[in-house]
Amino acid sequence: MQNSPIKKLFTETLTYGFSSLLGRFLNYLLVPFYTAVFSASSYGMVTELYAYLAFLSILYTYGMETGYFYFSEKSNEKSGVFQTILTSVFFTGILFSLLICLFAGNISALLSYQGRENIIYWIAFILFTDAFTAIPFAKLRRENKTKKFATLKLINIGLNLFLNFFFLYLCPKMYVQNADPSFPFTLYNPDWNVEYVFLSNLLANLIYIPLLLPQLKEFRLKLDVKLWREIMTYSLPMLIVGIAGMVNEVLDRILLRFWLPENFYPGLDKLGTVGIYGACYKFSIFMTLGIQAFRFAAEPFFFSKAKEKNSPVLFANVMDWFISIGTLIFLFISLNLDSLKLLLLRTEYHQGLQVVPILLLANLFLGIYYNLSVWYKVTGKTRYGMWISLLGALVTLIGNFALIPVLGYKGSAIATLICYVGIATLCYLWGARFFPVPYKIKNAFYTIGSAVVLVILADWIFIFPVWINELIFVGYLAVIFLVKRNKINLTKQIG
Repeated sequence: MQNSPIKKLFTETLTYGFSSLLGRFLNYLLVPFYTAVFSASSYGMVTELYAYLAFLSILYTYGMETGYFYFSEKSNEKSGVFQTILTSVFFTGILFSLLICLFAGNISALLSYQGRENIIYWIAFILFTDAFTAIPFAKLRRENKTKKFATLKLINIGLNLFLNFFFLYLCPKMYVQNADPSFPFTLYNPDWNVEYVFLSNLLANLIYIPLLLPQLKEFRLKLDVKLWREIMTYSLPMLIVGIAGMVNEVLDRILLRFWLPENFYPGLDKLGTVGIYGACYKFSIFMTLGIQAFRFAAEPFFFSKAKEKNSPVLFANVMDWFISIGTLIFLFISLNLDSLKLLLLRTEYHQGLQVVPILLLANLFLGIYYNLSVWYKVTGKTRYGMWISLLGALVTLIGNFALIPVLGYKGSAIATLICYVGIATLCYLWGARFFPVPYKIKNAFYTIGSAVVLVILADWIFIFPVWINELIFVGYLAVIFLVKRNKINLTKQIG
């Protein structure tokens, strides 16, 4: 097991995971902070604008990160791949951001946020800095520099947290105490609130530029046209995959505002509903941070191992471990919502907690899909990933259209679950034709199914004391451990 590729992947995932866990924990401190300083409607604005930002971030990178991994493995001239991709992203990023700034007034009016054009400007620059630094971060991942990757991400998150606290808590407090026009914090405007969320994000992003100089030192504005065309042929389907995937991930928070009937939740406007759903959605972060850490480590891992003879067995065992750990996260969070809800400082947010187990389960299936998607990435058949994602986006749209008017934000959560189960299933069926992997489907079904039954029994049918919920979790963990111990010899053999 000492030199096992699974152990290597697990170690790198833990490195990314620890930094993600710490970083997301620091970032998650913003949730109780925002729910304390913002009304549900104001937090709804933050949630909605970040949903749009997530969509646009896919357009800014247009699949180039995955293209970088693929062509870095394929090409002997890795420096040329890096320079061509980063040059492309640099110029398109400038173009997109200039267009956003040019039409900032129209955009803010379209979203009914007149007078807040400055937020649109900041979003344009956030998108550019995110896209431009994405390729150097991909370079760190390919070179297995996990510690540096993690450190830079933590610096950004820590600075963002400090700036939010500074602008939204310290400055208002000191401004009131001073009540003086010559208030020294000239950056502070007492008429702003949500604006400071995005300003803090932008200022924190700018720190990446000097910190990534070692990765950028070989960068020149140089475009190998022939290579660029090959990269674009590979990467553009990944753009569709990314946009369609983002439809599945964040579109519900946009559609809620438009498809929710008036007065569906008494005493709560539509932006308030988006705010409550967005705050409760954050609890699925405990699943998504695990998935994110796994993706950071797994993407270069899968590309490097794909040509090895035993790679299908290796990938099947990776999936098996992923499902076991993901199911434990789903079970633990779902059984402890009564304790975790204390993080939402305003009780008006508590009504949305019913969606958390559904979203945790949905994101578990999203992680399964990322595992399964290895086949079309390593075989270069990215167009299949495009069609899978487009079908998923269609399911998301239809599901939200049908369920939001009937079930509100719970309908959005259910639509998300249906979508992720659907795309995982379709990806498995197509992958079996082009890149057969002996996944343990029955084991996955029993592992996930038993956890779902336990959550239903513990939280939806009976109201158990907290200690019984913990006993259920520990018992389930013991069963998983015993099953895995009996399989450890197989893991050693494939390593």
